[in-house]
Amino acid sequence: MLRGRRICLGISGGIAAYKGAELVRAFVKEGATVQVVLTRAAEHFVTKLTLQTLSGRPVASELFDLDAESQIGHIRVADEAELLVVAPATADLIARLAHGLADDLLATIALATKAPLLLAPAMNVNMWQHPQTQANLSHLVRRGVHTVGPDAGELACGWVGAGRMIEPPEIVEAARRILSRDDAARDLAGVPVLITAGPTHEAVDPVRYLGNRSSGKMGFALARRAAARGAQVTLVAGPVALPTPPGVERVDVTSAREMRDAVLLREPDMRCIVKAAAVADFRPAAVPAEKIKKGDAEGMTLQLLRNPDILAELGARRRERGGSTPILVGFAAETSDVEREAAAKLAKKGCDLLVANDVSQPDAGFSVDTNRVILFATDRAPERLPLLSKDQTADRILDRVVELLAARAAATTART
Repeated sequence: MLRGRRICLGISGGIAAYKGAELVRAFVKEGATVQVVLTRAAEHFVTKLTLQTLSGRPVASELFDLDAESQIGHIRVADEAELLVVAPATADLIARLAHGLADDLLATIALATKAPLLLAPAMNVNMWQHPQTQANLSHLVRRGVHTVGPDAGELACGWVGAGRMIEPPEIVEAARRILSRDDAARDLAGVPVLITAGPTHEAVDPVRYLGNRSSGKMGFALARRAAARGAQVTLVAGPVALPTPPGVERVDVTSAREMRDAVLLREPDMRCIVKAAAVADFRPAAVPAEKIKKGDAEGMTLQLLRNPDILAELGARRRERGGSTPILVGFAAETSDVEREAAAKLAKKGCDLLVANDVSQPDAGFSVDTNRVILFATDRAPERLPLLSKDQTADRILDRVVELLAARAAATTART
């Protein structure tokens, strides 16, 4: 999909700029023509000679380059690009793009081009989580800018957390997806979507709880990709340590009952609900006001009550209204007999699409960045997806949501 495509790769001034060389090489290997644009700060981290050698084209960096600007170079680059990728996109560059500045060559090209813009953020975790950075990125996402990453892990500054630039193969895949979609990249524009994510914690006493191993990564990936595709996303999140995706309204909850209340309150306004959260099935029947002392807990037995089944309740409410909206997407995290359990859950819960995976697998369980799922629906055979990143898995799920929305719209038109 990238063969013959014209990509402008902007590299801004962060330590992750060294990955620009690998990214250029990956794009060229895919058959793309790559025009590299460096900010002045980026030149402290990577050389023009390296990037020119790998891309086979002169590297641009100066807005007032006499040779290039004799042909109005920044406009030429902006016009030629079919996709503008910025990797790494630093907090400073994101801020300048959000405010429409044209104070260097890369920012000017970003203003002048009509090509889609893909940002791969990279910065210190505190800079990434800063409200102003998130506000700037949210503003860009609402304007239709695409994002990929960042990843979480050990950062060059010594901190650990979100902010590490996602790896070049993921950026190439995101570029491929954007260019393959073209006008369809905003195929969920204006659609209100509610997504649940993460675990729930059920209090045992004021300091202890019952929970599960869900990290929330799959639900947050769905929220991130749905927002990038134009949806109006509400994310109901259990207790997780993940940053809010740009352009997403987040509602934090702790227990299953809190999640149920948050979801049912907003359900009438939604056209799609994706129940990706791993909701606890049970909760303690009684929660003491004081911490249970270790000496008092010898041989302690907890009496448990069943928590509400939110997905089943949504399906029942939909049937009671005699309608088919909102579209319901459920998840089944299993450790054995995955297909049998998922098929039974699809029928029992009354959802349109059920996403099943074997969480006992090391590359598809909790807390990892990849997933291997099977999609179950009533109108077709199960679709087994290969091992994908969670963002890629999210897009494949959302592709099916788009199909379901289109089918519902066509059915409504036929009835009228």
